Amino acid sequence: MDRLVVMTVEKTHSGKTTFAKQLEAALQQAIVIDQDNHAEFINKHYKKLRPIEGPNTLKFSVTEAIVNYATEQSDFHIILSNSNMNKSGRANLLRYFHNKGFKSIIVYFDLPTDLLKERVIRTHRSKAIFRSASSFLEVLEKQEKSSEIQPSKDEANYIFVIKDPNNTAGIIQQIIAISDFR
Repeated sequence: MDRLVVMTVEKTHSGKTTFAKQLEAALQQAIVIDQDNHAEFINKHYKKLRPIEGPNTLKFSVTEAIVNYATEQSDFHIILSNSNMNKSGRANLLRYFHNKGFKSIIVYFDLPTDLLKERVIRTHRSKAIFRSASSFLEVLEKQEKSSEIQPSKDEANYIFVIKDPNNTAGIIQQIIAISDFR
């Protein structure tokens, strides 16, 4: 049985988590893996173990363990709900899944920065995921300054671009059709 890995790509407050949860509910045998959950867990229970500077290797290790377990010990389609803005990181992760026989889908949220800023300003989302940032606006500004490359068609088996948040239902239906066509 071919399984799917669906990777969301974009900055904070673009709708990745909402989309992932909706897709999980609509797609049979699917699991969302979201690094924000891992960050919140670490911040609540293992704050002393977090790196003070540099990459959050503990968070990445927790995510890697969960991804490996889901890949090896389940038959679930996997939905990776993270920013995934780094092209080489995406390539490495997708290569792992391709080697395991997964078909890959990237869902890129190409939304205007003004809309993301508006969402960040109005958010009531918990800040319990933060290690060094003090606000989601700070996270967004940092992501805006990064020179990450948007996904290209050669990265995955399928790529969908969301330019309008109202178009997510149609993309979910297309992903379901792909999963049924396995």
